[in-house]
Amino acid sequence: MRSAGKARFVEADETYTGGKAKNRAYTSPPPKEAVMALVERGGKVRSFHVPEVTAATLKPIIVDAIAKDSHFRTDESGVYWKVGEEFASHTTVIHSIGEYVRGDAHTNTIEGYFSIFKRGIYGVYHHVSQQHLKRYLGEFDFRYNERIGLGVNDAQRAAKAIKGAAGKRLTYRQPRGAERAQA
Repeated sequence: MRSAGKARFVEADETYTGGKAKNRAYTSPPPKEAVMALVERGGKVRSFHVPEVTAATLKPIIVDAIAKDSHFRTDESGVYWKVGEEFASHTTVIHSIGEYVRGDAHTNTIEGYFSIFKRGIYGVYHHVSQQHLKRYLGEFDFRYNERIGLGVNDAQRAAKAIKGAAGKRLTYRQPRGAERAQA
């Protein structure tokens, strides 16, 4: 996200993943997991699995990821108020009164990303454990960042995926007696 050149509009928001308690076989479902993401309008996304949604947890992530000359856009959540002062501008929309767009203030881009993420989790994977959530976020970030809308075609996307897998070969232990089978 930190980019040289013109100031950019960056949206931040958080969501929770984990399904509804009524859909679970457990009597006491595990708590939902918090996810915070930053998206540059017309650009890329970075998402983070965070232990909790507080100003103290989110500020270091936001300050490290966004250039100071960027324009910061969020909803009315108080966790963004103080950190918003560190950027060229910080404007919020107030969803609680039915406001979703006011001039260039909106969080529609980041909410669109979360929509894609949640549809993928609930529709394809059905469940994501806390231990592996960061890996799923990495997959959805890659899909979003390497999309046709950013000028990346299928061949380029495949080449980047293969390059990213280099040196990370998954191997299995040989089963007992495998040496005799090869003889």
